[in-house]
Amino acid sequence: MAMRIAFLVAPEGVEQIELTDPWQAVGDAGGEPVLVSTEPGRIQAFHHLDKADTFPVQHVVGDVRADMFDGLVLPGGVANPDQLRTDPQAVDFAKEFFALGLPVAAICHAPWTLVEADVLHGRTLTSWPSLRTDIRNAGGEWVDEQVKICDGGPNTLITSRKPDDLKAFCEAAVGEFTKVTKQATR
Repeated sequence: MAMRIAFLVAPEGVEQIELTDPWQAVGDAGGEPVLVSTEPGRIQAFHHLDKADTFPVQHVVGDVRADMFDGLVLPGGVANPDQLRTDPQAVDFAKEFFALGLPVAAICHAPWTLVEADVLHGRTLTSWPSLRTDIRNAGGEWVDEQVKICDGGPNTLITSRKPDDLKAFCEAAVGEFTKVTKQATR
């Protein structure tokens, strides 16, 4: 059984490389990446503040459940998680992965969605440095590391700071997703 990984993004504002690199890593590992958004159609990715490519939405967040997947990737971009955290269905979807014990990988500004989901109490993670206070206020411990794998909760949480960390982020995320998929096939 191949791993099936949800990529949750807002209709606009995702940092393209933080979507495409993990997407490619999941595919290269034999998994199925699935694009989930808050609206149907296409999402608009960005290179920093400039429009980049668009990508087709495969599922609207209200039509899927976490138990349909083996893990979740939350790409960054400033506007992307800022939009997601204002959408109750997106927040609940992310929260479900924690409740089910499924791995979640979040990079850059993506932990904003997890702050809103109230799932960071007692967790150690990294992010873009400007989220440090938000993470601490949400009960998490912020560290400045290329990639942080935290098993100190109901699930594994994989986080990285920025696009420069993508290689380590992708390797760690795929490694954790593969562990879950192997356990499920036993």
